[in-house]
Amino acid sequence: VQLQASGGGLVQAGDSLTLACAVSGRTVSIAVVGWFRQAPGKEREFVSYIRWRGSNTYYAGAIKGRFTVSRDNAKNTVYLQMNSLRPEDTAVYYCAASLARLSSYREDYRNWGQGTLVTVSS
Repeated sequence: VQLQASGGGLVQAGDSLTLACAVSGRTVSIAVVGWFRQAPGKEREFVSYIRWRGSNTYYAGAIKGRFTVSRDNAKNTVYLQMNSLRPEDTAVYYCAASLARLSSYREDYRNWGQGTLVTVSS
């Protein structure tokens, strides 16, 4: 399974941005696609996930109500719609696939994309 994140950029506080994660390879084996982020000097943290087949979604508390994860199976793409962005949302955003279970733990995700940088200015 291969993943490629895109859509990052420089925005101002309060703006919106949508990230995309293109998934390829043996997608039949995927259980869930997750989004994580890593800010400078901090550990990579969970943001959201969506079940690959089905509607289950889950969000980290810090972004709940502002971010929405969705999926287009026809395009094998997962999206992260980010609204009301804040400077503290500045990070490299990664998408990843877990083949085993619905999880917010980084260790359960074995397949990772290369990351896309989101910078939110105040």
